[in-house]
Amino acid sequence: MEPMTREELAALPTTTTIETAARALGLGRTRAYQLARENRFPCKVIRIGTSYRVVTADLHRLLAKQDEA
Repeated sequence: MEPMTREELAALPTTTTIETAARALGLGRTRAYQLARENRFPCKVIRIGTSYRVVTADLHRLLAKQDEA
């Protein structure tokens, strides 16, 4: 899986799929869903029925913190 570019990250909508967020964070799909189910995903996750959505602003904040470190 290719990491996301800054341009791809900037173009994300208000919420994104957990698969897209996982890609941005370098996580695998299975691990991302496991973390979401356990309420341990590093960004805010909204569950809508059986679907998980990640708040893109939280994803941007987390990635900015990682860039600073």
